[in-house]
Amino acid sequence: MTLSLMFEVAMLVSSVCGVLVAAWLLWRARKQGDLQALAGFAIMMAIWCFGHVVLFQGYERVGVYIILANPLMPTFFLHFAIRFVNSGTAKEPMLDRLCQAVPWFYLTSFTVVLQSWWMEAGDAISTLDTRSFFIFTEAGTWNLAYTVLIGILAHGVLLFGWYRHSGNKKRSILAMFGVGAWGLLLATSFVFPSFGISWFPYPMLLLPTYLLLLVYAVVRYQILSVNAFANRALLWVAMMLVILCVIAVISVVSGRIGLQALANVPSWQLWLYSLLILVVAALIYQPLSRLISRLIYPGASLNEAVLDTWSTQLKDAQDWPQLIAIGERLLSLQIRRSVAIQLKHADLPVQEQNDALAIRVSRLETDWHFVLIGWDDASPGMRLTAEVFASLFSTSCGLLERSLALAAAERKRMDEQHLVELGSLSAAMAHELRNPLNIISMAAYDAPVETRQHIQTQLKRADRLVSDMLVYSGGLNLQIAKTPLCALVSSIVTQAQLDGVVVELEIEQTMELAADPQRLQQVFINLIDNAVSFLRNMPEGKLCIEAKVQDQQTVIQVHNNGPAIDPSLQGEALFQPFVTKRAGGSGLGLAIVRRIVDAHGGRIRHRDDAGWPVTFELIFPQSIHFTNDGIRHE
Repeated sequence: MTLSLMFEVAMLVSSVCGVLVAAWLLWRARKQGDLQALAGFAIMMAIWCFGHVVLFQGYERVGVYIILANPLMPTFFLHFAIRFVNSGTAKEPMLDRLCQAVPWFYLTSFTVVLQSWWMEAGDAISTLDTRSFFIFTEAGTWNLAYTVLIGILAHGVLLFGWYRHSGNKKRSILAMFGVGAWGLLLATSFVFPSFGISWFPYPMLLLPTYLLLLVYAVVRYQILSVNAFANRALLWVAMMLVILCVIAVISVVSGRIGLQALANVPSWQLWLYSLLILVVAALIYQPLSRLISRLIYPGASLNEAVLDTWSTQLKDAQDWPQLIAIGERLLSLQIRRSVAIQLKHADLPVQEQNDALAIRVSRLETDWHFVLIGWDDASPGMRLTAEVFASLFSTSCGLLERSLALAAAERKRMDEQHLVELGSLSAAMAHELRNPLNIISMAAYDAPVETRQHIQTQLKRADRLVSDMLVYSGGLNLQIAKTPLCALVSSIVTQAQLDGVVVELEIEQTMELAADPQRLQQVFINLIDNAVSFLRNMPEGKLCIEAKVQDQQTVIQVHNNGPAIDPSLQGEALFQPFVTKRAGGSGLGLAIVRRIVDAHGGRIRHRDDAGWPVTFELIFPQSIHFTNDGIRHE
C-alpha cells in the first residue's frame, strides 16, 4: 500500500466519520444549540477532508476550492465554544455579546472564503509519494491567518469557561484542550508544503481520531451512553494493536522456525486478514452472545427493556401490599408461572403460602435479602430470571422503606405544626371567653337566688374549662425545686371536697421530689378530683396515694376502689384531650396531667393489676438536668 493511498484512505475515513458524528449529534441533541454547532463543525471537517480525496482523484480545482473553505471549521467551533461555555443558569455579559456577534463571524468567514476563491489563494503540487497536495499561495496568507485567529479566539473562550466553571463542564473543557493539542499536532503537517517543507504529512493519517476524541471530550459528561460505546471501542482498538504486534512478531520469527510459506506472506496482508477477522468477530459478538445465553439459560429473555419496565413499575408502589402485588404480577407474566412473594417486615407479617414457587424477602440488619423457595426443579433460565428479579425487588424494598419513612416524618412534622397552631388558637379563644363570662356573672347579680346559684355553678364549670384550656395549650416553664412530697399531697387532700371519701397516704415524711411545686400540685388536684367524682356516690369510697423509690426513680401510685375504666378508653386514648366519662368533666384533666409529667421527663400510665380497680402510676426521675438559670423548660 503506497503512502498516497494510505493518505487518501485516511482522508476518506475522516470524511465518513465526520458525517456519521454530525448525524449522531443532530439526532441526540436536537434542542441543544451548542451540540448543533459542534455537528456543523463535524460536517465542515468532513467536507474539508473530502476535498483532499477529490484532489487526489484529479479534480484539482474543485478540491482546492473545498479546502479553501477551511475558515468555516473554526467558525463553527467558535460558535460551539460560546454556546457551550455560556450555557446554564449563570450568563456572562461578554459571552452574550459574542453570541450576538456570531452571525457576523459567519459572514466574515464566508467573505474570506469567497475572496480566497477569487484571488486563487490555493494550488495543488506533487510532493513526495502523493499525487497532488494542497498548498497556499501568497494570496492565501489571509485565509490561513484568519483561520488561525478564529481558532485562537475559540480556545480563548474555552479558557475563560475553564476559569469560570466547575464540575463536569470544567472537566469537559480540560479534555477539549488536550484534544485540541492533539489536533494541532496532526494539522501542523498540512501547512508544511506551503512553506516549502518537502515532508510527507504522516500525522494527518491519524486525523480521524481528532474528531472522534473531540466529540467524546464534549459529550462524555452529558450523554452517558457515549461512555459505554467508548469503552467498547477502546477495547477493540486495543485488540487491533495487539494483533498488529503479534503479526509483526510472526513475520520476524516464522522463517526461522521453518514456516517459510507464512514468512513469504506480506505483513500488511496478514494484518489486513487479522483485522477482517476482528471486525467479523465484533459484528457477530452480540448475536452469538445472545444465542449462547439462550442455550445455557433456556427460557430466560432478560434484556434492558424488561429491566427498565420492572424498575419503573416497582417504583410506582405506594405501600407494601401494592409492592407485593406488582412484583407477583411482573414475575408471573415473565416466566408464565404463578409466583408468590413473601415479604417479612415489621409492619407486614409473612403470610405462609403453599405456592410451588415463592420468593421470601426480608430485612436483615441494614440490608434486604431474598431467598428462593421451591425453585430447585425450575429451569436454569427461570431461576436466573427469578434471581435477577428478586435482587431488583430487594432494592425496591429499600427504596420504598426510605420513602415511607420520609412520608411519616413529614406527616409528623405537619401534625406537630397543626398542634402548635391549634394550641395558639385555643389559648386565644380561652382568653376571649373570659370577658363574656365575667359579663354574665355581673348580669346575674340581680337574678333570683336559685337562678343565680345555677348560673354561678355553670360559670364555675366554664371557668374551669377555660383554665384547663389555657394550661393545656400554653407553654410549660418549670421552676424545678426540691419539693416535700408528703406535705404537698397532705395540703391538697385537706383542701379538697372529699364528700365522705376516705383518703390514705403512704408517703414517707422525708421523701422529696425534684419538680415544679405548682405543676406537681396541679397533677395531684386533677387526679384526686377525678377519683372523688366517681367515689362520692359510692359507699366506702376509698382513695390511696403511695410513693416509693425504685430503681433510682420515684414511683407514685394513686389508687381508688371506684368503677373500673371502660376497656375502650384504656391505653393512649385515656390521656387524649376531651376524652372522659365523668359527668361535667372537661376531658382535659388527664391530658394536662400527662403533659406536666412528660415535661418533668417522667411518664404516667393506667394499671388494673395493682390490687385496686383503678390505679394511675406516675414515674419521675430522681434527678433532673438543670439549665444555667436553674429552670428546666419543656
